[in-house]
Amino acid sequence: MSREQKAVKAYAVYEKARNAQGLTNYQVSKKTGITPSTLSDWKHGRYTPKLDKLVKISELLSMSLDNFC
Repeated sequence: MSREQKAVKAYAVYEKARNAQGLTNYQVSKKTGITPSTLSDWKHGRYTPKLDKLVKISELLSMSLDNFC
């Protein structure tokens, strides 16, 4: 699996958890300080978030970092 495919797969996990909590990318951005463009690039496989960003997202969504692997 390519890096791009892994990023898109991890984004799908994030998106499912985000939707389950009724949040939008804009709300996640405001609560975590992660820019909307970073989330968009992740969605399209152009970017894989670094550990510090994944920690912020996992804490906000009350999920394990293992979900993104």
